[in-house]
Amino acid sequence: MTYLDDFEFFGNVNKAHDFIDTLKSGNFLFSLVISYTETCEISGITFAGADKDSIQFTPPADAEYLYYGYCKTIDKIPMTPDGKPTPALLTKTALESCSIPHVVINAGSKILPQLPFIHTGLVHGKNISVESAMSDSQVSQAVDYGRMVGRSLASLTDCLIIGESIPGGTTTALAVLRGLGFQAKVSSSIPNNPVELKNQIVNLALGRLTSDNPYHVIAEVGDPMIAFVAGMLSSASEITKVMLAGGTQMAAVLAFASKIGFNEQNTAIGTTSYISNDDSANFTSLVSEIADIPVIAVNPGLENSKFSGLKAFSQGFAKEGVGAGGSIIASMIKTGNDSTHFLTLSEKEYHRLFTSL
Repeated sequence: MTYLDDFEFFGNVNKAHDFIDTLKSGNFLFSLVISYTETCEISGITFAGADKDSIQFTPPADAEYLYYGYCKTIDKIPMTPDGKPTPALLTKTALESCSIPHVVINAGSKILPQLPFIHTGLVHGKNISVESAMSDSQVSQAVDYGRMVGRSLASLTDCLIIGESIPGGTTTALAVLRGLGFQAKVSSSIPNNPVELKNQIVNLALGRLTSDNPYHVIAEVGDPMIAFVAGMLSSASEITKVMLAGGTQMAAVLAFASKIGFNEQNTAIGTTSYISNDDSANFTSLVSEIADIPVIAVNPGLENSKFSGLKAFSQGFAKEGVGAGGSIIASMIKTGNDSTHFLTLSEKEYHRLFTSL
């Protein structure tokens, strides 16, 4: 068995194989974009934090954990209310297994991480159920800054992986996808996807749209991460391969990028099989509708874990986030290791975290 047996391809399968083949001897660079939308403060919308007050610390804490192996802005790594760990655990394990370097970019996080990062000065997004997420000029600035950062990072690598940490981001992503004319159903960080609540919020937000101009859609119902990462993709994909690492949010990034321009030949989405197999979403068909790019989905084998906290990912908790799927895919391409090896490393990291508490 090889790592390719752990991959599933959707969309343009030939492009998926070409994408992988060109990177077997290449270098990867992982970028984590941290951001925030006040939409996440709506009760029941996300589990990306132990409680409402700690959610704002999730993005910087994810970034710190990747660097240090522990967090500085909060005492423990980000967890769900019942103690399931952040998907950053999977990202960290993947990146360290094959020495992929990474950089953190703050594109609207409410709290700053205590580590070196690229600072954009972008402000966080507002609660889309009650007001515009951003102004039109803030969206333009986010796109422009994303283009600058994307251009710089792309020149350093054969493949730029872009991950995100933004609590509540699947709800703003759903609003953006629908606002741009796609019939989207999206994933959630919890098994019982709060679909009715999300649709209610999205419908309220979409009711404010006065135009189908893509910038206006992002300003009304989106978040800074979507605007910034679409900017990164548009410039970086002209220079190098880009793997959008994530699920629903990256579909929204792709939808906006398809309006402002990017190079399809150099672009793929990397995610986990927990997203591609999610019945409450239509992720893979949605991506095919947006652009002719491949989706590579990896099964990290966590259903075989002896730890319930890791097994939970395969049972619908978190599923993806902090660029986990894309990082695992990159680590397997670079090392040739399969999911059995990855599971062993993940369990070692899980054990380190939870026996040292």
